[in-house]
Amino acid sequence: MTSAPVYDIVEIGDPRLRETAKPVDLTRLDAILPIAQAMKEWMDKRGGVGIAAPQIGVGLQMMIVASRPNPRYPDAPLMQPLLLLNPLPLRYSDTTVEEWEGCLSVPGLRGKVWRPDAVDIEYFDAAGRGHQLALCGFPARIFQHEYDHLIGMTFVDRVATPLDLVSEKVFLEQILPARLAAK
Repeated sequence: MTSAPVYDIVEIGDPRLRETAKPVDLTRLDAILPIAQAMKEWMDKRGGVGIAAPQIGVGLQMMIVASRPNPRYPDAPLMQPLLLLNPLPLRYSDTTVEEWEGCLSVPGLRGKVWRPDAVDIEYFDAAGRGHQLALCGFPARIFQHEYDHLIGMTFVDRVATPLDLVSEKVFLEQILPARLAAK
């Protein structure tokens, strides 16, 4: 009898975060359900709004986008968690926005990252059906952040300067309250 794999969050410095993820075999979707469940459990446990399979050590093109308000992202819009298999960006908006990002694989750190404000994507769902979707604002940022994990990058690779990095503590105690008060 073989035991089920044990998944854990892979953190920055682990070479698996630098690998390019392989496409999900859409003829074997039953094999991805335990992976998707583990991804969701870790995302929920750590207060994330998205997660990609490489973040739990699985080199497959899978991600969950799940914007929702929580202590790490109190002003996030609410959406149902969306599992995306073999996602692909089709078109990015010309408008870019600089915003703070954190990552379950980069604990204790936040960074300012410029990203397009909207992205049109295509992906497959857990039943193997293809979809196209337009994302804008925070969900578009989540998608782009998670897509970076599929191509071996983290948000740290996208900050313009080390001065755009702060500790999670400074972000939560100083930057976030000032941003929320300004809204």
